[in-house]
Amino acid sequence: MPRTSLLGGALVLGAGLLTACGGSGDGPESDGTVAVVASTNVYGDIARQIGGDRVAVTSIISDPSQDPHSYEASTRTQLELSRAKVVIENGGGYDDFVDRMLKTAHNSSATVLNAVRISGRTAPAGGELNEHVWYDVPSMARLADGVAGALGKADPAHAAAFTANAATFKRALAPLERETAALKTVHAGAGVAITEPVPLYLLDAAGLKNATPDEFSEAVEEGDDVPARVLQQTLALFTGKKVEALVYNAQTAGPETEKLEAAAKDAGIPSVPVTETMPAGKTYQTWMAGTLAALRAALS
Repeated sequence: MPRTSLLGGALVLGAGLLTACGGSGDGPESDGTVAVVASTNVYGDIARQIGGDRVAVTSIISDPSQDPHSYEASTRTQLELSRAKVVIENGGGYDDFVDRMLKTAHNSSATVLNAVRISGRTAPAGGELNEHVWYDVPSMARLADGVAGALGKADPAHAAAFTANAATFKRALAPLERETAALKTVHAGAGVAITEPVPLYLLDAAGLKNATPDEFSEAVEEGDDVPARVLQQTLALFTGKKVEALVYNAQTAGPETEKLEAAAKDAGIPSVPVTETMPAGKTYQTWMAGTLAALRAALS
């Protein structure tokens, strides 16, 4: 399983501990809101934009300084999942602890939205699935429709409002798609390097070519040592000026990735940080817009 699984050392409680808190029943909570649990604050933000004041959202992972790969689920996580009416998970092996804890909490009534499944993304022939679908803007538009449908099921009286909010959310994605298309028009075929596959959907949509050896990014993603030969091949991308930018995961670091950052700096090649959770004060749209702006600046 890829290192990007959030399972880490997830603590799953005994089946009987929180049974009384299980998600039985339908409709909104006593305060009129629908309880939503999202595996990360990326999906939590999308749920808030669509649900408005009709939802109470809990994002399990929200600290932008935390390495999501090392997350350890807590008893609080299980309690929130036991009460949820709607659960949004990434899927694709990224956050398997959500399904495990839902089962332990005996919450079979929650509607579970799997972002990877909704995206329709699959593993390429002979390769592995890139589960980081939040960097695929069209997939988030499809997820928005799924969220609206799930909230409408939980709170039918406000289903029309959820549908309208989803339409507003999708309209707000249009500038991101236009900016991505503009990058492709100007910079299609430009070589970039990565540390992990996290941003690849966005880079591909912008027409950028990932020049990093698969062995490097796969080793980093798995938490394995990068073979010396592969590390030298990757460093040569910078010394040989074969790439125009380094796009690196700022939430994970190790000796190999630090060497890439240093090599890029020494070669005068711009670095663009990306993250797996949203920084505070951002929405999905402003977060992606910032990443696209940083890419544009680096490539210019």
